[in-house]
Amino acid sequence: MTEDDAIKLLKDYIKNERMLNHSYATEAVMRALARRLGKDEEKWALAGLLHDLDVELTNADLNVHGIETARILKEKGIDPEIIDAIIMHNEKVTGMKRHTEFQHALAAGETITGLIIATTLVYPDKRLASVKTKSVVKRMKEKAFAASVSRENIMECEKIGIPLNEFVEICLDAMQGISATLGL
Repeated sequence: MTEDDAIKLLKDYIKNERMLNHSYATEAVMRALARRLGKDEEKWALAGLLHDLDVELTNADLNVHGIETARILKEKGIDPEIIDAIIMHNEKVTGMKRHTEFQHALAAGETITGLIIATTLVYPDKRLASVKTKSVVKRMKEKAFAASVSRENIMECEKIGIPLNEFVEICLDAMQGISATLGL
């Protein structure tokens, strides 16, 4: 699937601008993580871009979120490893625990985007360029800040061999690289 085809598919299913931006941010983060880990950047980026494809279809119901995405992507002939990582980013729907590097990377990578955005929005200029790694790490420790962001998922970065500070730096740099797209 080409990048253009993937973006068209994404926009066919997701209309909410915030969710589109989350998908673009996750794509950038996953590309950067793949680069750092020596993995297939295109494969990991595609998983990041399409991981929430069914979020509007399922009303973000964690009891079913991911199932429709898997069905849609199977019909499109997408690599089963991508589909597996996508469905496993929501462990609840599978009843299993994440166990592969790809699964952990997607769960941690897509989750950190929310913490980075929340941190950005408390800065006076609300610009990603102003955000520092240490600020995101500090906010990570504040349980009341962006309380819906799963710190446990973010800490899966350690399961892929990347310490938290480095993980935040990689992900923040990736998102800063697409700040114009994200409007931040």
